[in-house]
Amino acid sequence: MTTVTTPRQLDRDLALRRPPRSLWSDAWRRFRKNWLALLGLGYIAFLAVVAVAAPIIAPHNPVKSDVARAGVFRQAAWVRDPNPMRTGSWEYPLGTDSVGRDVFSRLVYGTRVSLVVGFVPMVFTVSIGMLIGLVAGYLGGRIDNLLMRFTDVVYAFPDLLLFIIMQVAFQDAWIGKLLNGLVLLFITLSLVSWVTVARLVRGEVLAVKQKEFVEAARAIGANGLQVVLRHIVPNTLGPVIVVAAYIVPGAIISEAILSYLGIGIRPSVRLDAPFPTSWGSMILEGSKAWESQPWMLIAPTLAVASITLAFTFIGDGLRDAFDPRQAER
Repeated sequence: MTTVTTPRQLDRDLALRRPPRSLWSDAWRRFRKNWLALLGLGYIAFLAVVAVAAPIIAPHNPVKSDVARAGVFRQAAWVRDPNPMRTGSWEYPLGTDSVGRDVFSRLVYGTRVSLVVGFVPMVFTVSIGMLIGLVAGYLGGRIDNLLMRFTDVVYAFPDLLLFIIMQVAFQDAWIGKLLNGLVLLFITLSLVSWVTVARLVRGEVLAVKQKEFVEAARAIGANGLQVVLRHIVPNTLGPVIVVAAYIVPGAIISEAILSYLGIGIRPSVRLDAPFPTSWGSMILEGSKAWESQPWMLIAPTLAVASITLAFTFIGDGLRDAFDPRQAER
């Protein structure tokens, strides 16, 4: 009797013969199917190129002012004004501010601050959170209880209030003057943001350390550090990466709020300053002159909104990619 193989059985046999996919390759395969996440990733890559090539892209020095036009708001290039001094020109695509500085050039250089402020505190936040979460989850007992109570205390403190206190208290100190205040901002944004990562990593460690492969590693003589680095950490990275993608836009928005309040990045007057301004500072300046030159406010506001939206799309894509329930059956 001849057995007929159906197409479904053939596909199942071929699937069984394929080598198993790793977690990362499987997650990347699902991530590529989310076109919004890919769009956000492409936009962030574009902004990274803009930040690196800012001296080439910006038509003018963002700090240098046009003394002849000081006090006159030149409009955007496509705007015509009865006053010839205010009529837009493509030499200044988004117009100029009250001291004759090119708004477009300042917007381009502001990309550097937003990306650096987003990624550097995220690295510190994830590192601190993972360290505390790993120690608490793996050792357990009194150490776990002590670290988690400390985490609860930090979590209960209002984030924005701590940011304002830190910036006001140390803004005039030596640390507040490093890189126009960027170093102090990195420390400020990393002080309390790690608690979410610590709680997440602790929960993942408590679940993973009871698995059979961890017990097998201990049985063959692996010490605690080897078990943590080789078996536990790789199995907790997926959720941490997802959380890290959401930390970046939060840091960017916090910087914009602090700069809008006047306690963020220090305005620079050096012509060779690598971080002369931020989008938050531009929003502050634009809010005072939006009736005379609306693009001083519109341009940085759209920039902050677009980069936040891009990271949100990436975070959603990573969440779906690392969620086993999204896997194809």
